[in-house]
Amino acid sequence: MTVAQDKPAAEPPPVPEGHVRLEIDGAQVDAPKGELIIRTCERLGIIVPRFCDHPLLDPAGACRQCLVEVEMGGRPMPKPQASCTMTVADGMVVRTQHSSDVAKKAQAGIMELLLINHPLDCPVCDKGGECPLQNQAMAHGRTESRFTETKRTFPKPVPISTEVLLDRERCVLCQRCTRFSEQIAGDPFIDLLERGAHQQIGTASGHPFHSYFSGNTIQICPVGALTSASYRFRSRPFDLMSTPGVCEHCASGCAQRTDWRRGTVQRRLAGADPEVNEEWTCDKGRFGFGYLTDDQRITTPLVRGTDGVLHEASWTDALRTAAEGLLAARDSGGVGTLAGGRLTTEDAYAYAKFARLALHSNDVDFRARRHSAEEQDFLAAHVVGSTPDTGGVTYADLEHAPAVLCVALDPEEESPIVFLRLRKAVHQHQAVVAHLGSWVSPAVAKTGGRLVPAVPGGEVAALEQLDTELGQSLSADGAVLLVGERAAEVPGLLTAVLALATRTGARLAWVPRRAGERGALAAGALPTLLPGGFAVTDPAARAHCEQVWRLAPGTLPTEPGRDTSAMLAAAAAGELAGLVVGGVELGDLPDPALARRALDGAQFVVSLELRRSEATERADVVLPVAPAVHKAGSYLDWEGRERPFQTTVDGSTLLPDCRVLDTLAVEMDVDLFTQTPAAAAGELRRLGAAHHGQAPPPPHAPSRPAARPGVGQAVLATWRRLLDDAALQSNEPALAGTRRPARAVMSPATAAGLGALAGDLVALADGHGGTTLPVELAEVVDGVVWIPGGTGLRSGHGDVVSVAVAPVGEPHEGLRA
Repeated sequence: MTVAQDKPAAEPPPVPEGHVRLEIDGAQVDAPKGELIIRTCERLGIIVPRFCDHPLLDPAGACRQCLVEVEMGGRPMPKPQASCTMTVADGMVVRTQHSSDVAKKAQAGIMELLLINHPLDCPVCDKGGECPLQNQAMAHGRTESRFTETKRTFPKPVPISTEVLLDRERCVLCQRCTRFSEQIAGDPFIDLLERGAHQQIGTASGHPFHSYFSGNTIQICPVGALTSASYRFRSRPFDLMSTPGVCEHCASGCAQRTDWRRGTVQRRLAGADPEVNEEWTCDKGRFGFGYLTDDQRITTPLVRGTDGVLHEASWTDALRTAAEGLLAARDSGGVGTLAGGRLTTEDAYAYAKFARLALHSNDVDFRARRHSAEEQDFLAAHVVGSTPDTGGVTYADLEHAPAVLCVALDPEEESPIVFLRLRKAVHQHQAVVAHLGSWVSPAVAKTGGRLVPAVPGGEVAALEQLDTELGQSLSADGAVLLVGERAAEVPGLLTAVLALATRTGARLAWVPRRAGERGALAAGALPTLLPGGFAVTDPAARAHCEQVWRLAPGTLPTEPGRDTSAMLAAAAAGELAGLVVGGVELGDLPDPALARRALDGAQFVVSLELRRSEATERADVVLPVAPAVHKAGSYLDWEGRERPFQTTVDGSTLLPDCRVLDTLAVEMDVDLFTQTPAAAAGELRRLGAAHHGQAPPPPHAPSRPAARPGVGQAVLATWRRLLDDAALQSNEPALAGTRRPARAVMSPATAAGLGALAGDLVALADGHGGTTLPVELAEVVDGVVWIPGGTGLRSGHGDVVSVAVAPVGEPHEGLRA
């Protein structure tokens, strides 16, 4: 008879390199060295209550709600520890509220302390129904209060900006708002004031909370202390329907959540997308939806009558009139298509296809801004096929890049989430971020303050003479060159950027300002490109499009079309009979006066628009289209990443551009097959599934010396700010209240040469227009003056303008902005 032997206990697996082994609530876990206890608990599915902790902010240990019991070396620590500040250690034993009465009692005590002065106003608080304090008080607090004294009160609300209102008595001093403002946005206008029982959140006197990212503090506030001026007392969370979406304002591609009630959008929140915007969005994306209810919105087709006035018409009559007018214009001189930069990818594809099939022309361009032939070649050769799937630059690449050089790009103003990633790269990964430009703008200062000085128009020479240190940094593996759309205004700059990328090995990415530009490029809304990025001059590419579009061979036009400026010039000269205008603001165009003459002089103009504008007032037929909230579609962000979204609010009678154009084409005896965004997207994917034809050549354009200003002159530097008077920011007074005031920014030496001091008014003129602005002194290249785009001058970046001290009492643009 044999005696059974006990099996020896299995040896535990070795601890992975760079990890420690600890025990949490009786479960053994391996965690990376340096990981916070609260993060390790989350990976086990153990939720420890907290208020100050946020995964994207530095630890603070301010609220103490996350207390847990900890043992080290078999001995308990003398008191509970904050799991949001303590890192894991080998052999550590952690007991949360689920397994420790000590931790449970400590958390209940902290909750009681937080509720001493917190008002019991949940029924009227905007946070009620989605409040972490409310939820955790129910889950981890005492069943009854022992506090019988009078609670502390403050006058409320305190408007720390036109967008953000503060109820101080609700604040639990978690410091999420102050840490976000300082660490993430770089705008430390909001801070802790006073000490002890009087400590409170506030702003410094005379320094309002003017941050492009202030709305994020409202969203991450764990109580109802920070509220939105536009949403306050508008609705209850449980009355709202929530729909995921994508921001339509810029090429950052932010994920959003839109909350709506009874067909009306009430608020927007940042969506969580770790690969793109993490959990942040800018204020323009968060608050800029007032245009949806603007009284200038167009909801019914308009047709110009024999009296010269636009009158409401049925869709049938409007489409028939538009078709007849466009056919006549096509046969008598041709029709150009200005697609604009607000379009979804599917809508831009419909414009590109409409131009080729219905109008028999390659005269189509999405660039409602300054542009160049060099830019067309650059986009065709190096941008159109670049996506995260094909190795293109991504947000993650920016965050971990050893060096980034921004060329013709102010990321805070033109792509805010790119700006936040650059700040993260600097502060968490010690990246070198440099900016090629003429002044130390706020974006430059907040991302390391390194400026490669260049007179506007002289950027090519500056690139060719980069200092050795920066050149070596850009030669490191993973370095990135970010180039903005403003590079198209400097001859030879895009060619020089490509040469720098070749010389250093740095990866290159293009960052446009508008949400629809990257998708419009892929959709072929350029005079030189077919959908999918194929050259219009390539016979194989045309044959491929004709096959997918079920056209007879040789149907498509073979010659490149005219760009935006050339179309407007031709229409103004009577050489182009008609124009189709889709969402273009004339003030954004290189020559607004030329645009007005073109629309006035054209034989027939059709405008597809959301709201009344200068273009609609000059159109013969106006066809209303659906805004993003009322349709499905997708954008391509600057990475080339597809950002799809579905209809947020159903029930709108308005149609997307692609459906309107499809129906208009049918009236012209042409089938576009773009009845729905899904149909348009499917066909575009088939066009781009395989490359047909040869790759386009890279751009090669000569540079020219920077302009030299004379006495009483300066070289102009200018670009649009994030918040201005654009159409999609209308009907948002709270958002408008945080615009940065318009200033003429110059160096002390330049101001002294003009006889001007800080705050003095100076008049700027260029022969076509003028503006008067107060002087702001800053670190600017001598002989240069910077003003925000859209302030009265037709001159562009690098042009010479006259500057003189204005007479006392003259009105100026800076007061309006």
